[in-house]
Amino acid sequence: MTTDTITARTVVFHELGDADVLTIEDLELPEPGSREVRIRVEALGLNRAEALFRAGTYYYPPTLPGSRLGYESSGVVEAIGADVTEFAVGDKVLTGPNIEMSSAGVYAERVVLSVDSVVPRPEGLDAVTGAATWLTYSTAYGGLLETGGLRPGDHVLITAASSGVGIAALQTAARIGAIPIAVTRTGEKRQHLIDNGAAHVIASADTDVVAETRRITNGAGAQVVFDAVGGPGLAELSTAATHNGTIVVYGWLDHRPMAMPMNWPLRMYGYANMELAATAEGRRRVNHWIASGIRDGVFRPHVGAVFDGLDSIRDAHRLMESGTHTGKIVVEL
Repeated sequence: MTTDTITARTVVFHELGDADVLTIEDLELPEPGSREVRIRVEALGLNRAEALFRAGTYYYPPTLPGSRLGYESSGVVEAIGADVTEFAVGDKVLTGPNIEMSSAGVYAERVVLSVDSVVPRPEGLDAVTGAATWLTYSTAYGGLLETGGLRPGDHVLITAASSGVGIAALQTAARIGAIPIAVTRTGEKRQHLIDNGAAHVIASADTDVVAETRRITNGAGAQVVFDAVGGPGLAELSTAATHNGTIVVYGWLDHRPMAMPMNWPLRMYGYANMELAATAEGRRRVNHWIASGIRDGVFRPHVGAVFDGLDSIRDAHRLMESGTHTGKIVVEL
């Protein structure tokens, strides 16, 4: 007995470079093996990590030629392999954790993934909104609460606040009763940030971030600084933290070397989301946190732009790298 070969249009790249290196090819899909599922992808959520990976500046390099791309998607389970008990055919799911992009990137019409890379889609989320949810809110949860130890009443300074993770961090901090201070380049997005939980907004282009943070906190400084930028500016940014405060760096938008902060005592963490997502227990906590926030209406994943189909992936990447959008960019299939 023979079965039809299943293929899927898939985004790949054969050399490092800008968005122009991305191509679409028909790749053959294997049947799901033990502890694997096949997913029909409905929407893709773009992350800056993928632009870095494509350019060869991510923390691990792509395997070339023929590297795949992408962490985050929403879709429906089409088939399951042996020993899969977590999911059934027809389940609505999200992807994100435990993906090595070269071999398992999700920019495709269909993907076969380990069950450790798949989580249930919370009730009430459509495919497009779902694709903007898991990585942003899991990063905010893990970085602010599990690593940063953010508590009710704490001031938290959030850089790159208009990004997908930034919006999730504002909503996460507000949900536990902390006081989010959003940092954005200009004041154009001020009202949007306030609508998403910011108690204060600092436009870094025309305001001294450290001085304004000190003013807002009556001279004490923020208990937690949640930073996506890094680079040499981190040393100065750290002086916005309170005595014995905490710095959590989860991104490196500035690729230059970081200078060591000297305003000790200070706790400084480099947050890696994959550590939390690596265990079933970590994923369980994240999933419950996200689902409960969606259910009570505090978490409102913000989709800044929606592109139509895989053929738009280059344009979607160009917008992501322009930095002119707010929230998450999604490609709907």
